[in-house]
Amino acid sequence: MIVILRQNVSDADIAEVSAVLEARGLGIHLSRGVETTIIGAIGAVDEEKAELANQLSTLDCVDRVVPISKPYKVVARAFRPEGTTVTVRGVTIGGPQLCVMAGPCTIESEEMLLSTARFVKAHGANVLRGGAFKPSTSPYSFHGMGEAGLRLLSQARDETGMPVITEVMDPRDVEMVAGYSDILQIGTRNMTNFTLLREIGNVRIPVMLKRGWASTIEEWLQAAEYIASRGNYQIILCERGIRTFETYTRNTFDLNAIPAVKELSHLPLIADPAHGTGRWSLVSAVARGAVAAGADGVMVEVHPTPHCALKDGAQSLTFPSFEKLMQGLRPVAEAVSRSV
Repeated sequence: MIVILRQNVSDADIAEVSAVLEARGLGIHLSRGVETTIIGAIGAVDEEKAELANQLSTLDCVDRVVPISKPYKVVARAFRPEGTTVTVRGVTIGGPQLCVMAGPCTIESEEMLLSTARFVKAHGANVLRGGAFKPSTSPYSFHGMGEAGLRLLSQARDETGMPVITEVMDPRDVEMVAGYSDILQIGTRNMTNFTLLREIGNVRIPVMLKRGWASTIEEWLQAAEYIASRGNYQIILCERGIRTFETYTRNTFDLNAIPAVKELSHLPLIADPAHGTGRWSLVSAVARGAVAAGADGVMVEVHPTPHCALKDGAQSLTFPSFEKLMQGLRPVAEAVSRSV
């Protein structure tokens, strides 16, 4: 349940409400917006909610108490109705300007990464993506450069000024990857790695949580709740397609999920049309559709020579294709009162 306080409440008022909740053994999550302060009470059983709501309603500082029946509480829209933005190195995700994350699927070499970083930066990208650790279905595939790749990613950030995002796969690597990255990415295969989610929740840098390829929206939001329950509220969701019976595309990009998540959660959402389709020729069209549906940005893979890429060349954009994608996004963004 959430407790919505009246405007201009004092720290003493917040402490009073918190004391009532803590006396009942409930967890406290505070959200202070520009106009509204909300206290999330985590752990209340249904039988106690009515009595507790009546008790809290007698306090002068309480506007109203709203029960939340969903299994996710802190990431629910009711907890922060005005929405959430995540800002990293001056780039805001979830605001009026779309965030474009672009770069190679996998860091392969210094020359490839830096040339790609310079190009996407020059053509409007806000965040540089690049995988140092890569999960693969086959144990014999390329699995990334590891920490050497992270060092190259940090070098690209220093040169371009763009914040960087990269995937972390193992709870034991979280501290190391966080030392190089501005946004930690949790891939589709690890959405239900609850040990990793808890560890990510203990750090205080932004995290992008990709939807599992066979996960419902509710399961996805509960995975986000794992992170938020540990105190890390800087969460970005990423719709990257789900597995269906269709074989023409790598996955089926779930356009429905974008407005649905916006209805259910206050978290910003990025669309990944590269993994959603697996075909570079479809990426731009799906990216435009995602922006029209309400996505806060897109993540795409860009490579100077996709036919030589060690991973995901079929879904990677060439430099000219990325430039065309950016040109195509601008009128769509303007149509939905956003900018690129």
